[in-house]
Amino acid sequence: MAEGKTDIHPELQALIPIATGIAETFGKHCEVAVHDLRRPESSLIFIAGTVTRRQKGAPITNIVLENMRKHQNNCPDLIGYKNVTKDGRVLKSSTIFTRDRDGKIIGCLCINYDITELIIYKNHLEELMSFRERSQSTGETEELFAADITEVLEAIIDQVITSIGIPVALMQKDHKVQVVRELDLKGVFLIKGAVDKVAAVLGVSRYTVYNYLEEDRSNRTSNII
Repeated sequence: MAEGKTDIHPELQALIPIATGIAETFGKHCEVAVHDLRRPESSLIFIAGTVTRRQKGAPITNIVLENMRKHQNNCPDLIGYKNVTKDGRVLKSSTIFTRDRDGKIIGCLCINYDITELIIYKNHLEELMSFRERSQSTGETEELFAADITEVLEAIIDQVITSIGIPVALMQKDHKVQVVRELDLKGVFLIKGAVDKVAAVLGVSRYTVYNYLEEDRSNRTSNII
């Protein structure tokens, strides 16, 4: 073991405790490797973790070789790229190059994090958090969560009057009929006491509200083809 250490460049030797610390910090899904790129055919001199199931003496990857051939000693660090193992696991990988005092690349620190399970969890979460199109479930209506039915009733009346866009004080009969129609379609008149509440808001009698309801329902029925 001592003989092996004498062959390791001091710059690469300094990366070993860093690799160990990163791997231990991020756990079993993380692997960190140190490569001596002076001998690419057997570059792996240290590995913490078992994500890729490699052993010391394994060669450098094709991605690193390709980038070194293209950029030589000016090769930029490769951060956060996607890898897929032979057995289909998805890795998020980074390769950080180390240079000697002359600026020549002599090695690299490679981090491989297995995100396969995270992708599965992500898909589950997206499915759980997705919503149907509102037209398929509740239409365009926002659901109201209230402490009592009076609060629900008042909120629906306010929504409808706001949607009409005319203050109650300026409403003509056709506007008020429209309000009653919209409230009827929203099921307001299924609530006990709703007629009296609507009558008070519109400034008409409860009998007028009943008349509006009868008139509008009759019109809708007669218009059915």
